[in-house]
Amino acid sequence: MEYQKLLDEIKAAMKAHDNARRDILRQVHTELKSIEVNERRDVTEADVDAMLKRTIKQTKETLDGSIKAGNNQERTDLLTAQVAILEEYLPQQVSGEALLALIDEVLKETGASSKKEMGRVMGALTQRTGGNFDKAAAAAELGKRLG
Repeated sequence: MEYQKLLDEIKAAMKAHDNARRDILRQVHTELKSIEVNERRDVTEADVDAMLKRTIKQTKETLDGSIKAGNNQERTDLLTAQVAILEEYLPQQVSGEALLALIDEVLKETGASSKKEMGRVMGALTQRTGGNFDKAAAAAELGKRLG
């Protein structure tokens, strides 16, 4: 997702009085703004995607803690909604047949033939997809093929 699109989405959420969307997108924006200030560089699309993933992970952890602590249902519903909102903005993950085809390509390119080379293949998959692939499915498939 582009940084400017994030800002536009925050404005749209404010106009629509969508507080859950506004709040979680503002949280992401704040983190991105700290990158601009602390590292003195422009935020890239990769930074936005990485921040979305990190915020999803943090929100899911908070949600798990909230459920375990028996917090009120309203808080749990809000956190669940925020995770769903953030996931809307992530790029689509490569999975299924497209992932299998990509694995075939990478195996041919790298010449990997044993499980020892699995890390190299996963690294190549990560580069090709920007990390947007089903890692568990890829590892399972590679385990079968390189086993």
